[in-house]
Amino acid sequence: MIKLFVGLGNPGPDYEATRHNAGFWWIDALARELKVHLVPERSYHGLAARATVHGQSVWLLQPQTFMNLSGKSVASLARFFKIAPEEVLVVHDELDIPPGQVKLKRGGSHAGHNGLRDIHAQLGSADYWRLRVGIGHPGVKSEVANWVLKKPAPDQRTLIEDSISHSLKSYPAMLAGEMDKATLLIHTVKPPRPKPPRPKPPRPPELATASPPLAAKQPDAAS
Repeated sequence: MIKLFVGLGNPGPDYEATRHNAGFWWIDALARELKVHLVPERSYHGLAARATVHGQSVWLLQPQTFMNLSGKSVASLARFFKIAPEEVLVVHDELDIPPGQVKLKRGGSHAGHNGLRDIHAQLGSADYWRLRVGIGHPGVKSEVANWVLKKPAPDQRTLIEDSISHSLKSYPAMLAGEMDKATLLIHTVKPPRPKPPRPKPPRPPELATASPPLAAKQPDAAS
């Protein structure tokens, strides 16, 4: 079961609406759902909230260490409350997934994500869960740093927010330890309903046409 939900991002208003903060957006949405408020916790180097759901305690965390030191915050809270890596879910932005999609997985490499890299190092394990929120790729590797630190276009932001709302439906299953069910909920997306065909305009009444006059008989060229 998941006992610690972590959203990755960078602190401060300059980064609040940037793609790299998609993990923060997810935790904000979960906090609203659970009706809790994230508050500064020096001991855990982040904003944190504790909720009780069906008698079970669960923590929400947004590290305030900047992305590349996220593990310092995650490990501090996890170790104090004896939360094992497999009981941690880290929500983060994912370049290799288009906006509007999310993927859930356990373990694996950090794939160059600086936040995950530090969590790997500080926890001493890669065996935690990740919820990968798609932000898309700029198409050129040299533009990645600028891409993640910029605001998404309005249509992309809408897609990301919709994917967050969709994936948030899985948190009760995560709390119950039903990760297969959570995975199914997240990865099953109903296709958009096709738009009904546009009605054809009424055809105008056909106009009556007179028969063409008969052509006069021409003399036979052979005569």
